[in-house]
Amino acid sequence: MSDKQTQGQGWLARLERRLFEASLPQVVQGMRHEASVEFRALVRDLEAPMVPGFEREVARTLNAAGQRDLIPAETLMPEMMTRFTLSREDFAGESSGYAELERVCNRCPAVGRCWKAMRAGESREACRAFCPNAAAFEHRAMAVAS
Repeated sequence: MSDKQTQGQGWLARLERRLFEASLPQVVQGMRHEASVEFRALVRDLEAPMVPGFEREVARTLNAAGQRDLIPAETLMPEMMTRFTLSREDFAGESSGYAELERVCNRCPAVGRCWKAMRAGESREACRAFCPNAAAFEHRAMAVAS
């Protein structure tokens, strides 16, 4: 293969990658509208493999209009609680306190960031930076530990 052919193939691969990346917003929106049940299942499966660009676009979509695709308190909050070594049982007898944590979670402005963090297995320390329930989780974790 000549140097010219190799350069041409490299250029073509870069172009294909750019076209793929540019099409991701339409792909995600198409899935949301045409295959909504499958899309919701995909988003709620924090272990589902995704290419990085697709994952970024899903996270962006969750921040913009994801409430119908994902209920954060059902999918993300239990996973976030594990970062703080908590479970639902640690709130037994405090249903109103737990319900308030769910409300805060469902209104979170960082749903896409949280979704990506939970998928990546981010640490408690990383989650403190954006989780509006982090202080409450830490307080409860200390109470449970004592």
